Amino acid sequence: MTFMDFFSPLSYTISMLRADLHIHSSYSDGSDNLDELAVKIKKAGLDIIALTDHDTTDGVLEFEKLLPSNIKFIYGTELTCVTRGIKCHILGYNFNPKSEILHNLIEKGKILRRQKLETRINYLKDVWNIELTKEEKDWLYSRRSVVKTHLANILVNRGLANNNVGAMKKYIDGCKTGNTRFDGEEAISVILKSGGFPLWAHPLGGEGEVHLSSEEFLPKLKTLIDCGIKGLECYYSRYSKNEIEFLVKCANENNLLITGGSDYHGTNKDIPLGKQNIDNTPVEAEKLTLIKYLNLL
Repeated sequence: MTFMDFFSPLSYTISMLRADLHIHSSYSDGSDNLDELAVKIKKAGLDIIALTDHDTTDGVLEFEKLLPSNIKFIYGTELTCVTRGIKCHILGYNFNPKSEILHNLIEKGKILRRQKLETRINYLKDVWNIELTKEEKDWLYSRRSVVKTHLANILVNRGLANNNVGAMKKYIDGCKTGNTRFDGEEAISVILKSGGFPLWAHPLGGEGEVHLSSEEFLPKLKTLIDCGIKGLECYYSRYSKNEIEFLVKCANENNLLITGGSDYHGTNKDIPLGKQNIDNTPVEAEKLTLIKYLNLL
């Protein structure tokens, strides 16, 4: 490549493309409905995005229709799993949203989540003497994918905490719900059979979690690879430059795809769309090799 080729219009356009492949809407625990989210994505100047609501794919087909044709869209979901004793979240990308086996898995997950919700509601009543109203319960039961953030928001609205993070820590995190997660090996297998790609979300630790050291991470990575994951979320809004470089190195050494995203939840988390590191330094879409693999560049 010559000096002038480097600054050609094509290479400049590619290098400036921006992606966010980890976004949540009100179909799970994000605050934005699909219409609101579509508007914000346009304003954020994103070129390639994925909707990855927790344990559901219900919104992807509807959301695709709301996006302009110049924004490339990847079907996504984030499945809450335990894989051979390892608690993890598995991002599924580019699957067939009408897949029967994926639908069946998600329906099974809804039953598990309903059980967890009932346990938490009873815990609030028995331990904290907080009894939810019929209206509050009806709202929770109407959610397609209810998580503890929804309960926490109710407690904030009652004035029992300043924010949902504080509400979860004080009132909910002490509740033992047992295992209500998907079996990770089954989830990975179902994503693959549905034509998709399973990647490990925020593998060093997610929101509010202590990040794993390399010594803690590498054995878990081997296990997840053995179970069939095809990539890692290396770029993540809560990760430092050193952490990202470490994850990219691990992905390259193990022939894994690379994804990246903000974990945007609207007002339920203080993370802007497109943020893929703690410094909010722009990340070129071409660094996310999943996008290249899907021929979206």
